[in-house]
Amino acid sequence: MEEMPSPARVFDAFTAYQRSAAMRAAIDLDLFTAIGAAGATAAELAARSGAAERGVRSLCDRLVADGFLTKSADRYGLALDAQLFLDRTSPAYVGSAITFLTAPTIRGAFDRLTEAVRRGGTAIGAEGTLAPEHPVWVEFARAMAPMAGLTGEVVATALGAGGPMRGTALDVAAGHGLFGIALARRNPELRVVAQDWPNVLQVAQENAEKAGVADRFAQLPGSAFEVDFGTGHAIVLLTNFLHHFDPPTNESLLRRVHAALAPGGRAVAVEFVPNEDRVTPPEAAGFSLTMLATTPAGDAYTFAEYERMFRAAGFAEVAQQDLAPLPQRAVIAVR
Repeated sequence: MEEMPSPARVFDAFTAYQRSAAMRAAIDLDLFTAIGAAGATAAELAARSGAAERGVRSLCDRLVADGFLTKSADRYGLALDAQLFLDRTSPAYVGSAITFLTAPTIRGAFDRLTEAVRRGGTAIGAEGTLAPEHPVWVEFARAMAPMAGLTGEVVATALGAGGPMRGTALDVAAGHGLFGIALARRNPELRVVAQDWPNVLQVAQENAEKAGVADRFAQLPGSAFEVDFGTGHAIVLLTNFLHHFDPPTNESLLRRVHAALAPGGRAVAVEFVPNEDRVTPPEAAGFSLTMLATTPAGDAYTFAEYERMFRAAGFAEVAQQDLAPLPQRAVIAVR
């Protein structure tokens, strides 16, 4: 039977910001951790969080409606996604990501989305979030670290299928540094050179020290388009970076990456890669709009587009690899 038209989905889109605000409030108050495995009443949560009981009840009821909490009589519990990803005691906790995803810079870009659509690029300044040493990337490095740690382990597993790695891994726009760190932890003969702005590399250095690989972790401060990458690297990581720029800019960078690799070395981009229809899968398809809002010319590129960029830069062998269960894919090119 054909589905009856309804304005419900329209109004759900109109009010989606309320769902984000509810999640941000719950994470700020650490309600998911306070509920934990044992569950809790609104009164108990109010006492633990220092918030008003009425406020906690309204917030938790909304989170039940959104599927993140359960409710039996007056007692709240965690739904499976919340157990895994929103309770701080879980090793898969990613709640801190919301502080970046709802940061004023990012929200402001979407507040001016109509203007960005008309312009064909960000309306929050000439360079958007790509301005040199933009403070949002320090926030990104700290807030996205839990999610990046999980992604880094998946990527390290995928890249390790060919055996141990030796030499150096150049981590371009390293941010939190966790992709290179994951490789270093699995490959004791691999050294990491992390490139990024100096203020961001401070976060990466902290993470290297926590991971016990600081003795094999070097910093390369500066712009990815200007610093000397060196030569002879076994691998160059380009994680969540190429989507910020237009194809000619990426090709210019990839030529530098090609020159920095040893023969047989690999360049690895981790990206949201939509299918050729550009509307599936939804996570990758929607990422194009994020780039429109926040960058002058970035995009979510298909594999065919990435393949053309890598080949134009001199790479002869280019393939993509799924990173299940993650929504991203790896584009791997061999010099």
